[in-house]
Amino acid sequence: MDFALSDTEQLIQKTARDYAERRLVPVAAEIDENERFPASELRGLAELGLMGVNVPASLGGAEAGAVAYALSMIEVAGGCASTAVTMAVTNMVAEIICRFGTSEQQTKYVPKLTSGEYAAGSFALSEPGAGSDPGGMQTAATATSDGFLLNGSKAWVTSGAHAGVLVVWARTAPRETHAGARGISCFLVEKGTTGMKVGVAEKKMGLRGSNTVPIVFEDCFLPEWALLGELHEGFRVAMTALDGGRIGISAQAVGIASAALDEAARYAKDRRQFDRPIAEFQAIQWFLADSKTELDAARLLCLRAASMKLDSKPFTREAAIAKLFASEAANRICDRALQVHGGYGYVRDFAAERHLRDVRVTRIYEGTSEIQRTVIARSVLRD
Repeated sequence: MDFALSDTEQLIQKTARDYAERRLVPVAAEIDENERFPASELRGLAELGLMGVNVPASLGGAEAGAVAYALSMIEVAGGCASTAVTMAVTNMVAEIICRFGTSEQQTKYVPKLTSGEYAAGSFALSEPGAGSDPGGMQTAATATSDGFLLNGSKAWVTSGAHAGVLVVWARTAPRETHAGARGISCFLVEKGTTGMKVGVAEKKMGLRGSNTVPIVFEDCFLPEWALLGELHEGFRVAMTALDGGRIGISAQAVGIASAALDEAARYAKDRRQFDRPIAEFQAIQWFLADSKTELDAARLLCLRAASMKLDSKPFTREAAIAKLFASEAANRICDRALQVHGGYGYVRDFAAERHLRDVRVTRIYEGTSEIQRTVIARSVLRD
């Protein structure tokens, strides 16, 4: 098994790391404190090709592959998790349009995402009453003589108030003939489309610089060419996007946990109790040892799934395994890092509490840990 990175992957990793250290780490606490959408920081990522890492160069992407994307996500998330979320979803939207879109759709939208002309792309699948169960979707797109009328509401839309284009799912066939997730279609909706109303941003525990909003569609007209992929085949589009997205979330979790572990190690060497650094106490050393072990395992699982995607191998199970383990392990690592800091870990003078708040949601979005276990178990039983 070859663990060596290609020259391109090493370059992307170094580029992302340098940018994170130079531009993101110094402002991450301010972004969190003020709940500021990191528009200028995202433009910087776009200038470096990091808003389309796995997108063809002909459409403005870096064309560096899935492993390079995971590596860059780890570095950016370690610098500022809020910025990494927007980067992740924008990359995902660009990839999905490349995979399922017509040449016209690709040319119209992807270069605007990769160049930073669009501040972000958004993914609108979840609804107030349909999260883990997309078959419960109520949003509907009714066919007209020259397009579709979209009606319904979406929840938890990342960057929804800033996105230039949103990928939106809606039911296009009646439940009587298309039960469950069948009969769902996928559409591209531009910012400012008449009938699309962006709600008030959610006040979140973590990732406070990442904009998360509800969106309501009221007789929102979409032309026929706004359909992404085949009619009634939107669930396939969603699952393809989520498989890749789970690699991104596992990388995000690894990045946040890496930053937390680094903070804990530095603090343990500086903080003195009983006339010596607390790093000399076995309890602290074991916190650090367990965290490093779990972190390396999470990183390898993430990169394994990314490598399988790069090689065009089926990777649904491996992406679920990576997302499940990395998110759960990262939560434990961030919790230990805060514990190493003691009382100082509980105040905002140190980054430990922010890392713990930011990492918590990785066990929820792109499919909860429970959904990942279901995906993995079904694969095991099927095999």
